[in-house]
Amino acid sequence: MPIQRKHTMYHSTILEADPDTVWATVRDAMQILEIVSPGDLDIHTDVTWTEGGSVDTVPARYDFKLTLNGGLVQQEIAARDEINKTQSYRAIAPTSGVQSYEATIRVRPITNDPARSFFEWSRILEIAEDADLNVVEAIIDVMEKQTDAVRDHFAQTAK
Repeated sequence: MPIQRKHTMYHSTILEADPDTVWATVRDAMQILEIVSPGDLDIHTDVTWTEGGSVDTVPARYDFKLTLNGGLVQQEIAARDEINKTQSYRAIAPTSGVQSYEATIRVRPITNDPARSFFEWSRILEIAEDADLNVVEAIIDVMEKQTDAVRDHFAQTAK
């Protein structure tokens, strides 16, 4: 599929864990990055909170490097709603051909099955005019699989 300059993604899945358990994990950028980049995939390295950021701070800055090309990714948790279990984050500097990036994760209860959750992940990427499209395609390919990684993580935890 040809890369669009503004690329919108939406993924959702059912998780084998209650909303509070899921939220306690996915609201932490360090944990979600570990889930979507387990040791065998090693997509990110040097993941760390920066500038006083932490899981309980909003806004909260964190950085990591992409193993794909060594590009430094600088992001921040921009907003969090603990009651509705929603968190938005964004890139604060362009990198690896991505001019801007915004994302939101949301955890919702399943009314007739309180031991499971509905998980949503929406993202908007604006691709730079001079981007290396092979790198951008690789980034998008990784993102396409990340919701499944979250699903698989909670499926393993439920066993």
